[in-house]
Amino acid sequence: MQGIKEVFKMEENKIGFGKSSVTDVLMRKGIDLKKLEEEQSKLAKQLRLKDSIDFSQADRIGACDNLFLKNKIISAMIVCDTECSIIDQKYFTEVADFPYVPLFRAYRELPAMMACFQELSEKPDIIFIHGHGLSHPRLGLASHFSIATGIPSIGVAGGLVAGEIHGDYVVIGGKKVAKLLKEKIGSKPLFVSPGNLISLETAYELAKKLIRLPHKLPEPLHLAHRYAKEVIKTLKE
Repeated sequence: MQGIKEVFKMEENKIGFGKSSVTDVLMRKGIDLKKLEEEQSKLAKQLRLKDSIDFSQADRIGACDNLFLKNKIISAMIVCDTECSIIDQKYFTEVADFPYVPLFRAYRELPAMMACFQELSEKPDIIFIHGHGLSHPRLGLASHFSIATGIPSIGVAGGLVAGEIHGDYVVIGGKKVAKLLKEKIGSKPLFVSPGNLISLETAYELAKKLIRLPHKLPEPLHLAHRYAKEVIKTLKE
């Protein structure tokens, strides 16, 4: 795994911080990545990877996608029923206060996600997050969000940040942490991982059940992504 110095070198001059390097921004804001690593590892001990409810009875399904417009984050959430009809949708936008550093997405995106979640009038029984859950070396965005809200979560990602593929599974340290979802022919697989309060197999089965071809993502997440793009389009006008 890359060290912090290597990460700095790769991620300097990301959108939102002008000519300042990631190192400069972190030093100026007094952010200690080693302490955040320790915090992630400590929080990860709170994860519960068993089904906390009977998810076959869940009738409020949420999804969240975060996009960026220059230095602003747009966190978009939807809640839909079992037929994927939208019941509620909200978005929240603010200037990103944390630089982009791989493996620390939650510290950049979680504040906007929490603000957006508080605006929902209908709270979901389960929420899909466009990002990693257990398939993170310490604590993925989906897991962090679930710990903060108490809502069971599923991470859906388009690539890996850790682990190796063994058959249909992603394995970290000998433990299955994600499963490959390959429903759309000709497309690269998605990596489905439990965030918290749900098992790997249930997370995978629920994601698979909610695929609506030709869309690649589970439909709630597709709807959240579409909504986020609509918000960006409006903000640009």
